[in-house]
This record gives sequence, structure tokens and C-alpha cells, in this order.
Amino acid sequence: MHLLGGVRGRHGCLASLAAVSAARTATLRDAVGLGLAVGLYGVAFGAAADAAGLDVWQALVLSALMFTGASQFALVGVLGAGGSGLAAIGSALLLGTRNTVYGVRLAPLLAPRGVLRRVGAAHWVIDETTAMAVAAPDRELGRLAFWATGATIYVGWNLTTVLGALGASGLGGTAQAALDAVVPAAFLALLWPRLQRTFPEAAVQRRVAVGGAVVALLLTSVVPAGVQVVAAVVAVALAGRPRREEVVQAGELGSPPEDGAAPRTRPTSAGEEDS
Repeated sequence: MHLLGGVRGRHGCLASLAAVSAARTATLRDAVGLGLAVGLYGVAFGAAADAAGLDVWQALVLSALMFTGASQFALVGVLGAGGSGLAAIGSALLLGTRNTVYGVRLAPLLAPRGVLRRVGAAHWVIDETTAMAVAAPDRELGRLAFWATGATIYVGWNLTTVLGALGASGLGGTAQAALDAVVPAAFLALLWPRLQRTFPEAAVQRRVAVGGAVVALLLTSVVPAGVQVVAAVVAVALAGRPRREEVVQAGELGSPPEDGAAPRTRPTSAGEEDS
């Protein structure tokens, strides 16, 4: 009996280890796959940066230090439209404010120790890393998903930025003119999945997106270049800002359940916006 119990115990232990290994493998596979797909957008950013008048090194520095796609596209979009540097920076900063809410949600989950880890974690808080980390079933897998996704996107984004900038700089005049469509096309590609019916709060997302577009179109002919983009970003930020209780819930949900506990889900109500 004792021998049989020992065999069963060892089998149970091996099964548990196999389950953990499978979960880690699946997390890494999903993180790397998402990272590679998103990293390809760096080609579009590199081309857009070149069209806006930035050289390869300037585009690379932006990708390395800013590292948030929507803000980067907003910055080069305003510059490419003839807007001032201040307007470009303002639009980029406003779009990047959502990462603050992501940080509140992720801080208790990641709990990075040491200055370097904290700086690295803060720099990699973006849409994709947040989604992967929060969706993980436990804290360990959440951390793995965050770091794996962040590393893959960061490396891929910077490499493809260089490729896009170098490729665009070698194009002829006609092809260069066609690059004016890169920024709006890339924005639409990033935005479109959020407007699908399967995306949470898709109806709210569509109303906010249409409102921002209307504001930008109405102001295009009456304000200096680039100002309409900033105004649209402000309107969208105000319409989609998280309410106080949502920020509190984000902080609570950032900490995953203890091992063996049922995973917590975020309560939703009709008309509630996604942070």
C-alpha cells in the first residue's frame, strides 16, 4: 500500500510539473507570436518617420525611448502635416496617458524590485504587454507573459523601424509621396480591431473614434497644421478617460488570485468604458 501510494504521489507530481511546463510553453508561444506580429508595424513607423523628415537615427531613438506605437505615429503625423514640435509632443503625450492606468493595474502583479527592473517594466507598459499579463491565470505566468511580450515587441519594433526608415529613404519621389498615407493607414490598422463587435465595449469605442475624426475634420481648415490632431486627441482622451472607480478596480485586478483560488473577473455594467 505504501509503495502504491508512493507511485501515485510521484505520478501526481510529474503530472503537475508537466501542466506547469505546458502552461509556460503556451504563454511563451502566445507572447512571442503577438510580439512578432506587432513588431512588424515598426516598418510602417520607420517609413512614416522618413516621410515626416526624420532621419534613420532620429526614428530609431524615438522607437527606443518612446516605445508606444500610437504616440509615435501621432508625433510624426503632426510633424509631417507641418505642425510644430510642441504640438507633436503634446499629441504624443496625451495618447500615452493611458499607459499610466495600465501601470496602476500592473504594479501589484509585476512588483519589480530594483531601479533597473522598475524602469524596464515602466518602459514596456503598453497595450499588448498589459493584455497578455492581465489575461494570465496566475502571477508567475502574468510576469512571464509581460516580459516575454515586451522583449519580443521591443526588439522587433526597433529592428523594423530601421528597416522601414532605410527602405523609405531609398524610394523615388513618387513613392515618397505615397508615404503620406502610411500614418493614417497604420492608425486605422491599430484601431480597427477595437471597433469590431467582438471587442469589449466596441460600441463605445466606435462613438469615441467617430467623435475624434469629426473634431479633426471640422478644425482642419481653421487651425494651424497639427492643432486639429491635438484637439481630436484631447476630445478622445476626455471621452474615454477612466472614472475614479475604474482606476481603483484596475489596481485591485492587477494582483492575480493566489494559487488554487478562482480567478477574479472585472465587473462590468452597461455603458461602462474600458480603460
